[in-house]
Amino acid sequence: MKHFFGWTGCAGLMAGIAACYLVPAQARTAPSVQPSNRAGCSIESTDFDGWKAQRIVNGSVEIVITPQLGGRVIQVTFAGHPYLFVNPQYQGQYIPPSQAGAKGGWINYGGDKIWPMPEGSQDDHHWPGPISDELDDGEYAFGVLSRGSRCTVRLDGPPDPKTGLQYSRELSVESNSPEISFHAVMKNISKHPIEWSMQSVTQYDTADARQPADFNRDFWAFAPANSHSAYLDRYHVRSGLAEDPSFSLSGNLFALHWLYLQSEVWIDSPGDWIAVADKSAHFAMVERFKYRPDADYPGKATVIFYKNGPGVEVDGKGMPVVRLAAEDRSYYMEAELNSPIVRLNPDETYAMDTEWLPTRVGDKFVTVAAAGVVSEPLSASREANQVTLSGSFGVFYSGKLVAHLYDESGSELSAAPLQPANPAELVSLHQKIRVPSGTARISVRLSDERGVDRGSLGDANTARVAGGS
Repeated sequence: MKHFFGWTGCAGLMAGIAACYLVPAQARTAPSVQPSNRAGCSIESTDFDGWKAQRIVNGSVEIVITPQLGGRVIQVTFAGHPYLFVNPQYQGQYIPPSQAGAKGGWINYGGDKIWPMPEGSQDDHHWPGPISDELDDGEYAFGVLSRGSRCTVRLDGPPDPKTGLQYSRELSVESNSPEISFHAVMKNISKHPIEWSMQSVTQYDTADARQPADFNRDFWAFAPANSHSAYLDRYHVRSGLAEDPSFSLSGNLFALHWLYLQSEVWIDSPGDWIAVADKSAHFAMVERFKYRPDADYPGKATVIFYKNGPGVEVDGKGMPVVRLAAEDRSYYMEAELNSPIVRLNPDETYAMDTEWLPTRVGDKFVTVAAAGVVSEPLSASREANQVTLSGSFGVFYSGKLVAHLYDESGSELSAAPLQPANPAELVSLHQKIRVPSGTARISVRLSDERGVDRGSLGDANTARVAGGS
């Protein structure tokens, strides 16, 4: 969707992938501010790499927003780990949309923003992006809606006469949680009906933190795959190498293993989450959204992943030529969530709600559960009236794990507290508990610091006896 080279292969890429590294990647910009240890959450003005910014921080997560750059979330840092790509090419610069045409048409600052869908230049019902316009990098107004136990800010963008759209977005965090909530709204500011989808576009940094001139070889993205997909392979490679080895399916899980090859893949995921996992650093980000099975999504895609990198074009003589655009000289991946296509009459609005949940991940990724990321699924080994519970998880909230014990009919027999858990540390569970007679199933759930049940991390059957039948 972003930089269509129309290529279907790159001779010798997999045998000698370095041949496509035309320009070395630039070093990743280090975060210029660090999370606070203060109680509650706070909002304050700051400078971020030369840009005027607003900073929201609580005890575990920091969000930096640059209102002037299209209302972007330019960086998110959790437990000292920065997630987002920040383009060093434009560090500290602001190029208004009116001036961007002379500089190539699109100023990719990085970070997270909202775009319209579908993309294309064939008619007025498509957005010819990515381009520098009022939606992508116009100057947004910034306002504070609440502080203290919950911090909420609002960003209001300028109207865009070409699409008839105007964006606003509210972002909020609580004082005791790393969860980030987004409420994005598109409004029809034209005098006629329009139809658009709203897209959350997040650029994750895929450089190697230890050697920023190289890419991270253990960077992944995941999404639930559709068992009744509209796509032949259950995903659709929209641009890039049709047989890109980055993409794979395991059951109903789509996996992307990041390689420095330009491609874009569309997924008609029926799930309500995507996960981005830096396994080298053991950090993950889960993005949650609302899926509507009967809605019309652009190109059937609810989720899109874009990898930047070299592509192949055919020159004037019909020969394939490796190309690398200026904005692709660093390493990043776009994770994109689409809303349904909706029809808006003049002054009507449509809202898209999403959540970000930063946490930890182990060497493996299995799935996303209600309360966290599963790296090693829950297992239960029983001997007489004792059960040993094992598993590995990245939780979304601080609190404690609780084992809920059920009989064969599903009635709860009792609950046993387990170990404490917090999102900044990978939870390695290996604990023995006593169980009452008749226990057939155990569910490990997360109870947060206020005693609120945040849902399950997994279930396990306890019928099997260790060392026996």
